[in-house]
Amino acid sequence: MKRAIVTPATLAPDALAELKDWLGITLAGDDAQLTALLRVSLDLCEHFTGIMPLQQDCEEVLPARGGWAALATRPVQTITAVVGIPAEGSRFALPAAAYALDLDADGAGRVRVTNPGSAGRIAVRFSAGLASGWADLPDALRHGMLRLAAHQYRAREDGASAQSVPPAAVAALWRPWRRLRLA
Repeated sequence: MKRAIVTPATLAPDALAELKDWLGITLAGDDAQLTALLRVSLDLCEHFTGIMPLQQDCEEVLPARGGWAALATRPVQTITAVVGIPAEGSRFALPAAAYALDLDADGAGRVRVTNPGSAGRIAVRFSAGLASGWADLPDALRHGMLRLAAHQYRAREDGASAQSVPPAAVAALWRPWRRLRLA
């Protein structure tokens, strides 16, 4: 599976304002860095929980086979397009009769190609994410992202090295949302 973010999530000014309030920052000098830390927090939240927090438009490339192929990103809100990718040549739109779509209540999206034509792979475009905006996020996820961004900001001030795992307080907030998959 190869995923690309077609349209990234929009971070509302509320997210930056909440982080600045948490850190006690009133000046705009660090706004770009704080926004970047919030974006990293979004990515780490998705990596830890297995759930994309904010809605984004994505594309995943999957093999064109007769069985059901699951999208790795969750929760899928809508699947908007299925495009064939041949070994050679340009992408082409698969007709609606050439595939079937399935969205589960748990946010899983699946595609089954019944007639791939010359396509060896397919590109599936979809919209995924738990919430449409920052204010709509569950409090535990939002607060965990704020704490993580603040932690990384303070680590920069202290000269400490950045961690690839969230601090225990953040993990405790995110753990109830964590989706584990058996490989």
